[in-house]
Amino acid sequence: PYVIVCNHQASLDLMGMVEVIPDRCVPIAKKELLYMGTVGWACWLSGIIFIDRHKREDAIDVISQTARTIRHENV
Repeated sequence: PYVIVCNHQASLDLMGMVEVIPDRCVPIAKKELLYMGTVGWACWLSGIIFIDRHKREDAIDVISQTARTIRHENV
């Protein structure tokens, strides 16, 4: 397992990242994207994990839970 950190600066960067990221990779995004209309729905349906950057403990809990799932399912 590994972590890819991408800090894209424009919306066009997302298309490039989709081509480079491996198939079994699950993106993590800020929770604010969930409320951006069609983009939010598309992100939610594609399985993106959302974290709340304003609540540090909740964000850590979501990431820890995801890591446990990855280890348990040997992804």
